[in-house]
Amino acid sequence: LCIPTIFVAYTGEALDYKAPLLKSLAVLEKAALGVCQYFDKDVARVHTTLGIEQEYFLVDKALYDARPDLVMTGRTLFGHAPAKGQQLDDHYFGSIPARAHGFMLDFEEEATALGIPLRTRHNEVAPNQFECAPTFEDANLAVDHNQLLMDIMGRVAERHHLKVLLHEKPFAGVNGSGKHNNWAMSTDTGVNLFSPGKTPNDNLQFLTFFITTVKAVHRYGDLLRASIASASNDHRLGANEAPPAIMSVFLGSTLDNVLNELERTSELQLEKADNIYLKLGIDKIPAILLDNTDRNRTSPFAFTGNKFEFRAVGSSANCSSAMTTLNAIVADQLLAFKTEVDALIEQGKKKEVAIVEVLRQYVISSKDIRFEGNGYSEEWKAEAARRGLANVPTTPQALDALVTPEAAALFARHGILSEVELHARHEILLEEYQKKIQIEARVMGDLAINHIIPTAIAYQTKLLQNVQILRELGLDDEHTQITVDMIKAISSYVGTIKTTVDEMVEARKVANKLTDVRAQAIAYCDDIKTKFASIRRAVDKLELLVADEDWPLVKYRELLFRN
Repeated sequence: LCIPTIFVAYTGEALDYKAPLLKSLAVLEKAALGVCQYFDKDVARVHTTLGIEQEYFLVDKALYDARPDLVMTGRTLFGHAPAKGQQLDDHYFGSIPARAHGFMLDFEEEATALGIPLRTRHNEVAPNQFECAPTFEDANLAVDHNQLLMDIMGRVAERHHLKVLLHEKPFAGVNGSGKHNNWAMSTDTGVNLFSPGKTPNDNLQFLTFFITTVKAVHRYGDLLRASIASASNDHRLGANEAPPAIMSVFLGSTLDNVLNELERTSELQLEKADNIYLKLGIDKIPAILLDNTDRNRTSPFAFTGNKFEFRAVGSSANCSSAMTTLNAIVADQLLAFKTEVDALIEQGKKKEVAIVEVLRQYVISSKDIRFEGNGYSEEWKAEAARRGLANVPTTPQALDALVTPEAAALFARHGILSEVELHARHEILLEEYQKKIQIEARVMGDLAINHIIPTAIAYQTKLLQNVQILRELGLDDEHTQITVDMIKAISSYVGTIKTTVDEMVEARKVANKLTDVRAQAIAYCDDIKTKFASIRRAVDKLELLVADEDWPLVKYRELLFRN
């Protein structure tokens, strides 16, 4: 039994994720209650609900143990895609393999015993990728349960001679793993604030919370990006069904049209409308939008019927970070909304007119964050830049958002995090990023120098012996030239690998001498990861030449994907 707690420094600063999460939930409830009073005076409490989908890979433990890179970094630093990967989607739409199913039943029993309400199990798109998800529950409890669930999965997998990989992108060329956070708010009167109702007044309440959330994401998209930044998630964002690093909101055509209609309505029309709901078409919003919204898999933040799905969170992440930020920015926007509406009411405007006027301004000012198209496309990158939306693909730059004056003011204003606590988190996350890349670099250097190059040279020796024998038989250069060319190519790639590994080691030394932790992280991001790519390219080309059964590690890649 794990008992959740909080960790606080002697000087009072929060040292964990739990304390800020609890504070953000309290702030959001207070802000939402004030807005709910416009629509229903009986509302006394607002609960933040969360359903966390957990994606993961399963691999055989023996094969896992044979991969030093998997063991030490959680991902394969070298390897090629299998001939048959996820092209046919047959894993996604197939039945759960028997071995995986047995593991699932086992860890589900363990989870049930600890009160974790798992509800679904299914294959995911990539070979040997799976997912489970719980019933929605209180956000604080949902985060605790997910942390505990990851531990349970790892321990139960050992009993089945399997390993659970929670790394966001353990294998190139196949889908990465995320942790989709389905987030909503509900009142103690049983109303989901993100679900359209049966009356015009209910729909205006829905639009209020819906539009305010969109506006919050527009204002603080950089903070949301920072909340999900990590070395491993950088590999996933924007690749193979993961949302891009550009923060945008997907609404679906029905609601997008509703907001467009609201934008076109003038203030004069609102003032003169006998029935403001009819004028806006609010009374015509379908009660259930599930069939009217496409779960756009390329969107990092999508509305999916009666909740928002924050899809950019990584599979290994503690969801507290993302949820603390989301709660804080929505609470801040709700408080600003109430202030603006109250000011208009004091000027003598009808409550409904005042609410719609403020919402209309939010729709207009946040329009750039709404995107219904393909988030993977190069066109979207260009369009996002035109709209002024940031595209921050790497963690060191993304984390800069934590130490801006705007971020400090936001979190301090609501008593969630002090400026000292923000700067501490910024430094710790940068250091963690640097050390993870450093470990990967060391493992890559070891594998390249002590495993791959010796095998390549051994194969090269076989080729040299073959050429010698052919010439002893009296065959001329015409019969040996192809083999000689292969020998030369192997020498070239071996030289490239050795030289680049040496350069990578020197680049690490230079980076480590930098006094500023951000500068160190940037150097690792720019210099070390560039060397990663160069080494991988050379190894990939070398592999095509070395037809040796002892070629280390790389061939295990295909075996890892066999069920």
